Amino acid sequence: MKRFLLLIFIIAQSLKGQTTPQNIMITDVQNPNEPSIIINKANPQNMVVAENSFYYQVSNDGGYTWQNLLIDPSSWGFCCDSSLNSDTQGNIYFFHLSYYDYDSWIDRIVCQRLTNNGNYFTQESYTGLNPPKKQDKQWAVIDQASGNIYVTWTQFDEYGTSNPFKYTNIHFSKSTDGGQTWSQPIQINEVSGNCVDSDDTVEGAVPAIGPNGEIYVSWAGPAGLVFDKSTDGGQTWLIHDILINDINTIGGGWDYDIPGLNRCNGLPVTKCDISNGPYRGTIYVNWSDQRNGTDNTDIFLSKSTDGGNTWSAPVKVNDDNSGKHQFLTWMDIDQSTGYLYFVFYDRRNYNDDHTDVYMAISKDGGETFGNIKISENSFVPDASYFFGDYTNVNAYNGVIRPVWTYLDGSSQSLWTAIVSESDFVSIEKNESPVLEQNLYPVPVTETLALKYKLKKSTQITVNLLDESGRLIKTLIKNQSRNRGKNREVFELKSLNMQKGIYYIQLITGANSAILKMIKI
Repeated sequence: MKRFLLLIFIIAQSLKGQTTPQNIMITDVQNPNEPSIIINKANPQNMVVAENSFYYQVSNDGGYTWQNLLIDPSSWGFCCDSSLNSDTQGNIYFFHLSYYDYDSWIDRIVCQRLTNNGNYFTQESYTGLNPPKKQDKQWAVIDQASGNIYVTWTQFDEYGTSNPFKYTNIHFSKSTDGGQTWSQPIQINEVSGNCVDSDDTVEGAVPAIGPNGEIYVSWAGPAGLVFDKSTDGGQTWLIHDILINDINTIGGGWDYDIPGLNRCNGLPVTKCDISNGPYRGTIYVNWSDQRNGTDNTDIFLSKSTDGGNTWSAPVKVNDDNSGKHQFLTWMDIDQSTGYLYFVFYDRRNYNDDHTDVYMAISKDGGETFGNIKISENSFVPDASYFFGDYTNVNAYNGVIRPVWTYLDGSSQSLWTAIVSESDFVSIEKNESPVLEQNLYPVPVTETLALKYKLKKSTQITVNLLDESGRLIKTLIKNQSRNRGKNREVFELKSLNMQKGIYYIQLITGANSAILKMIKI
C-alpha cells in the first residue's frame, strides 16, 4: 500500500511587543457613520475622509490632525454612501448618492472632484439616472495607467419592495475624461435579485483593476458570492458569472444579525494585487458570514490566481478561536509591497457586546494572517442608532490608515489609527510546524493519520472543513503536544462524510496550515 506524504512549510506570524497604535478622533459632528478614507497619491501626508454627514475632513500631516469642512453641495444634493478615490495627479474623487428633493432621493450617483489637497470642489457630474429607479452602494476604482474611472453599483427597480416583479441589478459606468462625463450604464450581472435589501438582493459591487487593465468585481445575492470581469475596458463582461462561494447556503447570506446593531452585512470587497511582488495578478475577495454559527461571525478571504476563473476555499482572516463576532470588514492592498490589510469590528475579548477594532495583515498572498487590536477603547453599540454599513482602510507606500465609527452612548464619532507596517506581525519563514499528512490509503476512506513536527511544546487545534471552508467539526481543541514529531489518528466513519473534497486545518498559536484531502 502506497504511503502519501505531503510536507507544508508554514509562513509563521508572531506578535512581538505589540502596542496599540495611536488613535485619533477625526470628527464627531452630526453623528457621522459609513466613513471612507483616501491617501492622496501625489502627497501621502494629505488624507481625506467623507461619511454620512454634510461635512468631510482633511488632514495635511498624515492623519494626526483633521480639519472639518462643509461639503460644497452638488447640483443634485447629497444623501449618503460616500466613497473616495485618488489619482496620481492629486485629484480626489468624491462619489455619493443624490438627494435634493423628495423625488431625487438616490436617483443618481454624483461624482465631485476635489483639488488643492482636497480643499476645493472644482467639478461635478453624475451617472446612473434612470427614474423612477433608485441607485445604491456605488464604489469606484481608477486605472492609474489609463486614467479611466470605473464605477459599479446596485440599481433598485423600487427600493425596499417585496414585489416579485421588481428587481435589483449590478450596473457599470465609466469615465475616460477625469469624471467630466460618463458612459451609459449597463447591467453586468447574470442573475437579478429582489428589492428587499437582504440576502437575495444583489449588492456589494466594489471594482478592482488588474495588472493589464482588467476590471474585476464581485457581489452577493441569490446566486451566492459571484465574480465578473471585463478585459476590454468595460465594453463586454462574462456571459455567466463565476461562483466564488455559496454564502447563502453555507454562511447564512450577507444580511445577518449582530447584537447591538440595527442591521449588519457581510458584503464583499474585491481587490487585485498589481504590485511587482510575487503575488502580482492575484484577485482577492473579502467578506464576512455566519457559517460557523449565528453567534460566531467570522471574516473570510478567497483568492484567484488565474484571472478569476477558479477560487480558493475561504480562509479565516481573524486569528482567534473565541467563537465571538467579527464583522463589517474592509480590505486594501498596498501596491508598493502587495501586502493585504483588513479592518473589522471584533468582540473576541468580551462575553457581552463590548466591541474593539482590529486589523489584520497578510504578507504571503492571503495564506496566513496576523491580527492586532488598533482601538484604544472598546464601545457598546446601541441598536436604536444607525451605526452604518461600512468600515474602510487605505494603504499606500507603507502608510496605512483605517477609519471606523465609534459609539459612546448616543454620540457617534469617526476615528483613525496611526498605523505603519512595523506595527503589525513580524513574518518569518520557518518550518514550525512542518506538517506531514499520511493517508492510508490514497484517497482517504475511513481513517486519517496526521503527522507534524513542532519546534517547541505548544497547544494545537485541528479542524475538519468542507470544500467551502466551513467548519464541520473540531477534532482536537486546545490540547498540549510535545516538541518534536507528533501523530494524530482520526476515525472518519462516525462523521458520516460524503464523498468529496475536504480540508484539515492545524492551528498552533498564531500559525495555521490547511491540507487538502479527498474522501471516497
